[in-house]
Amino acid sequence: MTHIHPFRRIAAAALIAVAALGVTSACTKDDAPAGNAAAAAGTGPEPKTIDGAKAAAQTVFDRFSGGDFAGAWDMYTTAGKAAISQADYVKLNQACSRKGLAIQLSSARMDGTDKAIVIAKQLVATQSYTMVYENNAWKLQPAPEGLALYKLGAVKAIAAQKKAGTCAGSGA
Repeated sequence: MTHIHPFRRIAAAALIAVAALGVTSACTKDDAPAGNAAAAAGTGPEPKTIDGAKAAAQTVFDRFSGGDFAGAWDMYTTAGKAAISQADYVKLNQACSRKGLAIQLSSARMDGTDKAIVIAKQLVATQSYTMVYENNAWKLQPAPEGLALYKLGAVKAIAAQKKAGTCAGSGA
């Protein structure tokens, strides 16, 4: 996620939660391209192509929206992982995410050789995300807003989202 489009606060927060708090579709098939990208990571480097970036992004989106927050965190960049522990990431998303809402990749473009910008849609909101090629695999780079939220730790981040009315688990 590179920026937030002008949406209502809740829609924007949902996107931040998706991108920053994990970014992702309710179910995946084992033979889906996203699954193939995940499988490819175990057999060698992922393709350093737009198709490789798109497949990895959809895998992150699928994991997140399916409630596999630990799996989504695993696909974060080093900077994303440094901002929040996996345990805090899971706790934050269990409390505040809008899991179960599919995130569909709509387009993507390369931005240099090690970065791709992917555009995804959840409900009526469209958002851009940044994928970075790091350690022979495509990883999601959380937006600056997400990184700032993560650095608060789970308890404070949940409180901040509840105060802003953006924590889905709080009835917002």
